[in-house]
Amino acid sequence: MAQILKSDAELKKDRLRFTKNKLSANLILLAIAANALYFVSIYGSDVGSYYYSLFIGASIVYNLVFMLTAFLSSEGVKSYKLGYAVISIILGILQTARIFYIPMKAFKAENPVVGAETPTVMGEGQFRYVTACLGISAVLLACAGFVGIAKTTALNKYQSELDGLKGTEREGTDK
Repeated sequence: MAQILKSDAELKKDRLRFTKNKLSANLILLAIAANALYFVSIYGSDVGSYYYSLFIGASIVYNLVFMLTAFLSSEGVKSYKLGYAVISIILGILQTARIFYIPMKAFKAENPVVGAETPTVMGEGQFRYVTACLGISAVLLACAGFVGIAKTTALNKYQSELDGLKGTEREGTDK
């Protein structure tokens, strides 16, 4: 009877074998959405030719690669793959680092448009908005990675315990 009744913790671990890690996957998808809001805000600005440079072209390519990598990571963590959880954390770190380049640089640069509303390329409101978008994206990615690592580690440990039990059952039976 004791074997049939499992504790809540054991049931949760056993359930991991049959369910997907939707929490981590959905957090990453929300991070992609926050990045898209950043992307639209930055490149939708009318500040003359400030954003028309080779670096901004590379930034656009990076955004596309970021979104693809993040989506693939969401699919990987959904299936309890540890490497994709680590990739999610790395993407979160990169999102944090991005705050200090384009938004910070544009916030400090003089606006090239004569008679513009703001004296800098990026006004204070837009700076706060894009910083918040990148920050939220970074936090969501990091959380998804840490949740993915925790769940994957728990599942792998439980799977090892089950494999060990199967091994001892086979040793004790007559064939």
